[in-house]
This record gives sequence, C-alpha cells and structure tokens, in this order.
Amino acid sequence: MTDSKTPVVTDGAPTPMTTFSQGVRKGGVLSVSGQGPQDPLTGAYLFDGDLTSQTIRTLDNVRAVVEAAGGTFEDVLSLRVFLTKRSDFAEMNAAYADYLTEHVPSGVFPTRTTVFVELPNEAMLVEIDALAVLGR
Repeated sequence: MTDSKTPVVTDGAPTPMTTFSQGVRKGGVLSVSGQGPQDPLTGAYLFDGDLTSQTIRTLDNVRAVVEAAGGTFEDVLSLRVFLTKRSDFAEMNAAYADYLTEHVPSGVFPTRTTVFVELPNEAMLVEIDALAVLGR
C-alpha cells in the first residue's frame, strides 16, 4: 500500500492565493511550493528592492513549510532559486550561503539550480522552492 499525499499547512509561510499547497508530503518526500519574500501573516511583499532581505525572508518561508512537515533544513535535498536579473546572482548567492551555513550545520548542503525568469509579482526579486526527504 502506498502512502497517501497530504498537504502541509503552516502560519509560518504565506497562504497560497490559488489552487496549490504550501507543501505536499507523500511518505517521506516533501515538495515545498515556490516561496517569495512575503509576510506570512499579511501576505504583503516585503523589502522592496532589497535582494538580500528578500532572499532571507524567502528561505525563512521555505524553512517554515519544511518544519511544519516535521523536518529541518538538514532534510532538504534540493533548492531551486528563481531570480529576475542575472546581475542579482552574486548578492543572492552571498545571502543564500550565509543562510545555509547557519541552518545546515552538517555542511552537507542541498543541491541547487538557479533560473532567471519573470516572477508573478513585480515586487519579487526571488522565489525559491524545495524538495526534502523526511523521516517517517
């Protein structure tokens, strides 16, 4: 018998405005929807024009979903980063490196892909999603 698919819901990350879940878990696998630099309580986009702060807030939102599913950043296998401008890569990478160094004490960091795109809200400079494997 296979494990059923279950949504992961938390007040620590923004509530989706459309037909998708913050996260979905099936067995030990967790997929975290793309998160942006939004306030979890109000949904407001934060830190207009400040990529470092947007990256940190976005990673905090990803971490909140992982923790709501019972995991930690140590359980994250892969992160995808979506940026609106290639010129923002170095700044995002510095904030990302500091964050991961703090939240992945083992030093076994997730894999990562970075893609340059247009994002759904003009205020967003970054969006990040995740794939994690959690204990049962």
